[in-house]
Order: sequence, then structure tokens, then C-alpha cells
Amino acid sequence: MISRRRYKLLADFEKVSQFLDDNYNLETLNSYLLQQFFEYAHTHPYFQYQKTHHFGLWEEGEKIVALVCFEMELGEAFLSVREGYDHLLAEMLSYAEKELSAETDNKKILNVWITDKEKKKSELLLENGYKKVYTEPVRIFSYDKNFVDSEIPDGYSMFSLEEENDIKKIHSCLWKGFNHGPEPDDNYDQRLLMQSGPNFRKDLSTVIKAPDGEYACYAGMWFDSQNRYAYLEPLATVPEHRRKGLATAALTEAMKKTKKLGAKYCFGGVPEFYKSIGFETICLREKWEKKFITGRKEN
Repeated sequence: MISRRRYKLLADFEKVSQFLDDNYNLETLNSYLLQQFFEYAHTHPYFQYQKTHHFGLWEEGEKIVALVCFEMELGEAFLSVREGYDHLLAEMLSYAEKELSAETDNKKILNVWITDKEKKKSELLLENGYKKVYTEPVRIFSYDKNFVDSEIPDGYSMFSLEEENDIKKIHSCLWKGFNHGPEPDDNYDQRLLMQSGPNFRKDLSTVIKAPDGEYACYAGMWFDSQNRYAYLEPLATVPEHRRKGLATAALTEAMKKTKKLGAKYCFGGVPEFYKSIGFETICLREKWEKKFITGRKEN
């Protein structure tokens, strides 16, 4: 007997995290809904935690067999299902349309993320009026390859957050590194929040300090001991310190640490930078969109 219920943020986080690890598959990537992706979102300041009761869980006894959730906010959906339970997909999509759609001005919209390896999901989306509107590569660096040699310039220093963890400097680095502007705000609590996840590792997070003492580059790294992979999130370099090899050096240092822990490869990002240092595309991440007007599909 399979039952459905709403997600309980405090009670279900660990259980869902284990489900995502158990359900991991390098071939399809299960819509690229990795446990680290799920956890990182939960500690992100933009995460709509007050809306997580819209997530849906399907259980067989005490075992989770399917999950419907968003990453950050309403208007997007991931459909994660165990092997052998694909018959639930149609019900899951219907649930997502009801619970996770964003509504503005009598219109509803839902974006569903899958990979190009998930044929059953793409067929279901086509049948239900969705259109593929965006694709991006999913890239990994195999640890069977040699790491790129990259030395940091004189005057710069590299260390982990175990050695030094200046929240104000981290905030400034990430604010500027993600091009939010030259003058960061003073919301340091968001950076402390982002270090609060149960699997956040200070020893794997790498910082490069500039000669003036400010942080020039930051690379956050996660390690999945069950499935033996590393996951990079986030990576940012302050604009005036770019094109000096800092990002390559910080990322490579973090990857070397996870290789020693037993990881076989690392997930990277979308920009061509990753391809240039040896990351390879293993599949495409796809966004499928459906718009509604007062309950009807928009023409």
C-alpha cells in the first residue's frame, strides 16, 4: 500500500536525504536532484522554507518511494522516484501542478527539471502540454585523470575554513564574486546559515586570500561517502582577481581532498571554464515549462 503525504521540514529532511542518496544513479542522475543540491538549497537565504509543506512524499510502509519538491521556490518542480515505481509519475506530475505552480495575475506556471536521459519523464511532459525551454550541460571531472597544475600568484595564500573562517570576508567575496555589486550588504547571518547544513565541511571548503588580506576566491565542496562523488557549490572569484588561476587552484585543491576521502569524480558547473580544465559533459539538464490561464493551458 502506497500512501502520500506532505513533507515536514524538520522531521523529514534526513529521511529524504537518505532517499536521495539511495536513489542516486549516474546514468539518469534522477533529474540531477542530488542530496547535496537538496541540502544546499535548504540552507540558502532565498529558499522558501515556509512553503516546503507543498512538497509531496509517497511512502510504502516506512520507505519513501517518490518525492516532488522545488529547489528554491514555487514555480519549479523535481520528480524523484525509485526504480520500479515509475507508475507514480503521472500522479506526481498532477500533484506538482496543483501544489508547486506559481500564480500571478490569474496565471499559473510550472517548470519541471529533468535530464535528457529520462525518457519516461520527457514523454509524460510532452503528453501533458509541456515544452522544453532550456538546456544546460551537467559536467564531471573524473579522478582517473590528472589534475590541472595551477599555482597561485605571489602574495596570495590558500587555506581551508578550518584554518580561518571570517564570515564578513566570505560574504564580501561571494557577493562580489557573483556580481551582485561592488558594495556588499551586511547580511552576514545568511553566510552563517549556509554553513549550518549537517554535511557542510569546513575542511573541504577552500579560500584564497589576496595580498590585501581580503578573500579573493571561495570554493565550497561537498562529499558523498555513500556514492563516492564530490559536489562543488559554490565557486566564486572577486572580479579584480579573475584570470589569475585562482578558481582553478581552489577547485583543484578541494577535489584532491575529496579524492583522498574516496571520491571517484566531482560535479562542476555550467560555464565553459569547467570544460577548459577537464570537466566532461555527461548529460543535459532540461527545463520543461507549462503555462496556464484560469485553469486552462495557455495557447
